[in-house]
Amino acid sequence: MFQAFEFGPFIFWSRLGFTLLGVWLATEFLLRLANSANLSLQHFRENSVQYILAFALGGRIAAIIDEYKVYFKEPLRVFVFWDGGFSFLGGAIGIAIVLAFLTRGHRSTYLQWLDALVPATTFGFVFSWLGDFFSGHAYGHPTDAFWGVTYDAMNVRYAVPIHPVQLYYALFYFLLTFLLLVVRKKAKRVGTETLVGIVIGTLGTFFLEYYRGDIPILVFATKIDFILLAGLFLSLGAMAAVGSKLRKNVLFLYEGALSIAALGYMLLRPFLDLETYELRFSQLMAILALLGAIVYVVDHRRRYPYL
Repeated sequence: MFQAFEFGPFIFWSRLGFTLLGVWLATEFLLRLANSANLSLQHFRENSVQYILAFALGGRIAAIIDEYKVYFKEPLRVFVFWDGGFSFLGGAIGIAIVLAFLTRGHRSTYLQWLDALVPATTFGFVFSWLGDFFSGHAYGHPTDAFWGVTYDAMNVRYAVPIHPVQLYYALFYFLLTFLLLVVRKKAKRVGTETLVGIVIGTLGTFFLEYYRGDIPILVFATKIDFILLAGLFLSLGAMAAVGSKLRKNVLFLYEGALSIAALGYMLLRPFLDLETYELRFSQLMAILALLGAIVYVVDHRRRYPYL
């Protein structure tokens, strides 16, 4: 496709260009959403350097993990920031982490900020995936559909028409952003946008990843893994709901027993004859994000019933 354009002695990488466009528009969108929710924007001005560094480092680290084989063969490429290797999701996670620390003393809760950050992130994903489409990254597997695209690029291992999965993702996140704006107008409780965005985002990611044709980071899981993982998060949510009514020593014993049980299962798991399922790393992370969001929103609503 159009991986790069030359302007005299300069090379313009389409992936990086779309990412920067997405960063700009998503930032404007975040500030407008936060302002409409009466959230203070002063700390963005006071801590702008921290936010910029968090976004840059988070995005770069996530991109290196996603394409670790490339950077393992060429370690010095880690420092070539202009090669287009950047993850918008990683940058958003970096912003979320810094935001959690910097807003601890604010009157507004962290979940109120997430309700503004999630729609802004999904909007930024639209441009990030368009950049991947034009640069030939995160491409799909072969297809006979008439809308299949053919790449003439070294980084794409197929010379036949393939699914334009990047466009699927771009359209999906555009529609999800629109849906979140509708939810924002009708929501009566804090966390509705965050929960709807992560639930639908997880389902979309889990489905669309099966159209990917690039070489992924694979995770092998069993049914018992999913059952135990869901049970773990449910138990954490239950403990968070009644935690204020329990003594500290009871909570300590519970956490200790849970840690021992999890460690024991991890040690015994290689010796158990269990049927495994192949998942992409992104699918596993989506499941973890879903379970974590449910627990956090439920706990937040218990602590702040008036929001």
